[in-house]
Amino acid sequence: MTYSVAPAAETGFDRLSPRTHLLLLVLFTALIYVGSAWSPSLQDDADAAHAEAAREMVERGDWVTLHINGIRYLEKAPLLYWAVAASYKLFGFTEFGTRLPLALGAILLVGAVYVFGRWMAGARAGFYAGLAVASGLGVYLFTRIMIPEVILSFFLTVAFYVFLKVYFDELDSRWAYLFYACMAAAVLTKGLIGIVFPGGVLFVFVLLTNGWRRLWQLRPISGILLFLLIAAPWHLLAIQRNEKFFWFYFINEHFLRYLGKRYPVDYDTVPLASFWLLHLVWLFPFSVFLPLAVQRLRALWRPVAREEQLRLFAWLWVLVVIGFFSFSTRQEYYTFPAFPAVALLAGTGLARGERISSRWALGGQALLAGLGVLIGAVLGYLLWVSRNVTPAADISEALTHNPENYKLALGHMSDLTVDAFAILRVPAAGAAVALALGFGVAFLLRLKGRALHASLLTAVTTAWFIYFAHLALGVFDPYLSSKPLANAIRQRLASGDLVVINGEYQGGSSIGFYLPQKVLLLNGRMTGLEFGSYYPDAPQVFIGDAEIAQLWRGQQRVFLFTHDNDFAKVQRVIQAEMFRLATAGEKSVYSNKP
Repeated sequence: MTYSVAPAAETGFDRLSPRTHLLLLVLFTALIYVGSAWSPSLQDDADAAHAEAAREMVERGDWVTLHINGIRYLEKAPLLYWAVAASYKLFGFTEFGTRLPLALGAILLVGAVYVFGRWMAGARAGFYAGLAVASGLGVYLFTRIMIPEVILSFFLTVAFYVFLKVYFDELDSRWAYLFYACMAAAVLTKGLIGIVFPGGVLFVFVLLTNGWRRLWQLRPISGILLFLLIAAPWHLLAIQRNEKFFWFYFINEHFLRYLGKRYPVDYDTVPLASFWLLHLVWLFPFSVFLPLAVQRLRALWRPVAREEQLRLFAWLWVLVVIGFFSFSTRQEYYTFPAFPAVALLAGTGLARGERISSRWALGGQALLAGLGVLIGAVLGYLLWVSRNVTPAADISEALTHNPENYKLALGHMSDLTVDAFAILRVPAAGAAVALALGFGVAFLLRLKGRALHASLLTAVTTAWFIYFAHLALGVFDPYLSSKPLANAIRQRLASGDLVVINGEYQGGSSIGFYLPQKVLLLNGRMTGLEFGSYYPDAPQVFIGDAEIAQLWRGQQRVFLFTHDNDFAKVQRVIQAEMFRLATAGEKSVYSNKP
């Protein structure tokens, strides 16, 4: 039996004004990202550590040199920290204050992708591209921690859009200054890739479209001066105020990191095949429509038509960003700046597929329906077999450990057990129903020719899945964050008391963020704070075995935070009575006094 779908006809929705489309996308994105900004707690590692840098920016009044726990932190460009610090001045040192700039970044990115896609291939293509970003699982996942990729992607998207509009004589050449301003903002957000990515994409694009003469429309001389006027001052001040900043920030953090020779080595590398294929997950569910963008690839070799030139540009955008990191140390979120291009390709491909009645539009929707039923069935089975399991008080009690998988963003999913689903019943059940029912109904809608409704329901279904994923993330709060232990310390903390983290700062960074004082680090001079610890103004927060043993026997009260699997070692060092005050997520707080 074969199915055919009539070409999508123009609807009242297509005739709505761009402002109305944009408003709908903004509201949809805000529900997901602003709505999830209040919780859960900040996570240990980069999330709370970067939040602490923004907090100390406010407390110290130093908007040039980042500090964490009083130590100079010279790895990062400042713009995200400026944004979060400004948010803290309005909303306090809270989870919402930390995440609001990222949520606004997501909203701005969706809006920019919509405008780009509408110009590239029409209203429906732009709307679908915006939906692809707003509901993309990777966009949600990589805005759960305080990293600047979503803001970087916004600036690059606007820069590319303005460049192309000027390049095609659709904007006055004075608009080119916005292109240079966005590149400068990208550099202040993430460093030199703010130059590398636009430079790489534009070079190949101009080469293949033979548009060298058009580049003078971009006002390169005055534009570069504007770029330097915006990007240079912070870098010059940082160099002036921090000896060896140039070497550490430019050479060590950019070139040596790319070559895998950065000091200190504190990161893993994702396998290359996974690095590429996981983009089908990061832009899920609309990534299933990417085959519609693969059609007519031959037309992209030295294209003449504007539509094909723009499609070539989107593909170059994807390939340059992902290809750049394929030859380097790499983390999955590094290619976030390619997400808008993938969304544009998926959105324009789907819109065209609906227009010409492509079978893959229906086939992609059928694939989603099948995946929804399959995932729903697996979740339903796990809930059924865990129906008689008494939920543990702490999710960590029901997890296994597979550290070989932790280099992947979703690696901790391999730790889940049947017992864990006894604790995750509500989010798992909600996700199962949402995926199975939502994608299934969307398939039926597309089968009946109601293509727009099918695409809208696809995005709404994913939003519901994200809502239940957010609930599940809250269940993991004690495992991913140490805020409950910080609260236990705060209840007893008095003036003069000492707080010690066993190991590097990032291992308990939420302890540092949620407590109103610097912490001592036991054998923790490593990774992100090591370089800054050698400056003469660095506070004496690093202690060794002899110091902790002496402090433990002293008159001051000492709180020691440690991961449980490190407790035996520190107990042998202290060799004195240790009173456990609280435990959560395989971490505990001990004190030298009851």
